[in-house]
Amino acid sequence: MWAPMWFDTVKPVKLIEGLISHFSKNAIILDSFAWSGTTAHAVLNLNKRDGWNRKFILVEMEDYAETITAERVRRVIGGYGDTEGTGGGFSLYSLGDELLDRDGNLNGEASIEDIRQYIIISETRGAEMSYESGTVDHPYFLMRTVGRDHYFYYEREQLTILDRDFLDTIVIPQDSYTIWADKCSFSRAELDRLNIAFKKIPRDIRKI
Repeated sequence: MWAPMWFDTVKPVKLIEGLISHFSKNAIILDSFAWSGTTAHAVLNLNKRDGWNRKFILVEMEDYAETITAERVRRVIGGYGDTEGTGGGFSLYSLGDELLDRDGNLNGEASIEDIRQYIIISETRGAEMSYESGTVDHPYFLMRTVGRDHYFYYEREQLTILDRDFLDTIVIPQDSYTIWADKCSFSRAELDRLNIAFKKIPRDIRKI
């Protein structure tokens, strides 16, 4: 029967190295309770030893992520005392305001720029894209991907409608369009004819 292992100290690096060594050379190791950063330490040691390309994701909810967890990883990479650094690198991110609530609706308190960035990521995940900020001089232009312009027609305090008046504001033609709005006045056949993919903004109208 499997039983949990308890330690009087932080997780031993050698133990974690032994566990991780069984994974593939391109594995991504997730540690949901990073604390002191032992998992990152073990991954970096192994990569230095065998030249593989494992990656790590550490999650830490306490206030010492910067001063303890990230600082340890920096010292492992750069070296400390008489120990040579492993090389490598990492990025440190902090969570911002929640963009979606538990029902999947937009958080009305989140900044519009954060919401726009979220839409960009969700639209282009895994896809080829050629995004140039400001390519189109339009207040709701979001980005340009291959053969398609994206518009995010969003107002915090009122509902928006994809209709003929809005289309008339788009003066630069494109092969196809993705347009986010609260409502759409066009039929499915009209959208197909105009090469428009309409996407409804996920927010609860009772909160407007």
